[in-house]
Amino acid sequence: MSHDLPRYAVGTLVGLAGVLLFAEPLVGPIALGSVAVRPVALSVGVLALGLSLGGVLFLSRGRWFVGAAHAVPGVGFAVVFGATALGSETGLLFGVAVVLGACLALADGLRRQR
Repeated sequence: MSHDLPRYAVGTLVGLAGVLLFAEPLVGPIALGSVAVRPVALSVGVLALGLSLGGVLFLSRGRWFVGAAHAVPGVGFAVVFGATALGSETGLLFGVAVVLGACLALADGLRRQR
């Protein structure tokens, strides 16, 4: 079994995002410096980081389809995270649209590969 540390880092970040999402009803806000952040909001930022890192990893290895399937939703979730932090409803809708568009493009790409 080869050790692919960047790939493990991506999996760890995406897994941590899931843990934060499911921890939401069990724990209160998490202190980040002087700011208290709800775990569900933090999970979106961690997921964005993990997907974006995965996009860079796969794109740098020439795996364009898988790289784009990680990078585009990573950017979308980053926009959702930023829009939530700034209280921008327009930004939030744009980020969700990017994520949904990426899902549709991924589904179409997988359909074409068959």
